[in-house]
Amino acid sequence: MEFMKYTFDVEKDDFVRAGEASSNIKRTLRELGIDSAIVRRIAIATYEAEMNIVIHSVGGQVELEIDPNSIKVTARDRGPGIPNIELAMQEGYSTASEKVREMGFGAGMGLPNMKKCTDRFTVESVYGEGTTITMEILLKAGD
Repeated sequence: MEFMKYTFDVEKDDFVRAGEASSNIKRTLRELGIDSAIVRRIAIATYEAEMNIVIHSVGGQVELEIDPNSIKVTARDRGPGIPNIELAMQEGYSTASEKVREMGFGAGMGLPNMKKCTDRFTVESVYGEGTTITMEILLKAGD
C-alpha cells in the first residue's frame, strides 16, 4: 500500500452532514482491505473528532493519511481552543450547550474515546485560535 491522503471539510453546527467524514474514511479503509477491528477503531475516533468540530468550533478539517505502517487522522479546527486539556480529557467533562445535549451529544466522552481507540494520541490547542488532534493506529508491530 502506498501513501494516500484525503481531506474532509467539517462545518460548525452542521448536524445534517455530521458523520460524513468518518463514514467516508470507514468506507475507504474497508475498500483498501484494512482489518475490520482497525477500521472500527478509526471510525469511532474520527466520528468523535468530527463531532467535536461540529459542536465546539467554527469549522475545520479531518485529514486521513494512510501508509504501509500506519493510519493517521488529524482533526484541525478553528475556534475557541481548549483552555484546560487535562480537564477536557476527564470522562464526563463537557462544555457542550444544553441544546447540543438535548440532541444526544456532549456527554464528555469524545476525547477519552479518541485516546482509547488509537495507539498514538495528541491534543494541541491554542486558546482563542483552535485545536489539533492527531490520532494514529499502527499497522505493523514494533512501530
